[in-house]
Amino acid sequence: MSLLPPSSNREYRGHPAAAYFLLLLGIGWVIPGLIHVFLPDGGAGMIAGIDLGSNPSALIGAFAWAGSTQIAHGLVMIAVALWYRPLVSLLLGLSVIERGLLVLTGWVTKAPPSGHHPPEHFASAVLIPLILLSLWLSLRQKAR
Repeated sequence: MSLLPPSSNREYRGHPAAAYFLLLLGIGWVIPGLIHVFLPDGGAGMIAGIDLGSNPSALIGAFAWAGSTQIAHGLVMIAVALWYRPLVSLLLGLSVIERGLLVLTGWVTKAPPSGHHPPEHFASAVLIPLILLSLWLSLRQKAR
């Protein structure tokens, strides 16, 4: 009995570059997650430049919560990229939705009135076309 089933990589028909991109995306989720969980201010002030205001513990707690989900999400992406590649397209598709919503809320519907954007707002906007390209590569069938 094991925690994970055997690898299903032999069933993957998409381009290997898409799986490697998902691996990088997963690592790119785990690292900020660790920052949000373990930095004293969760990176809110030190990295994102957010004014912690009169209730810093609530904001720091929200960053830690987000970091916890980022770590779990990133670990799933890494596992899929390394051992369960038939799910690469699914996770890339979900990543497009996720990043699209982050861009929509960060730049349009809930844009900060100060005009200040944390690094994640820029990263999400840059990542969308890269994720779409990787999704397209993952859906292409390899020549046999």
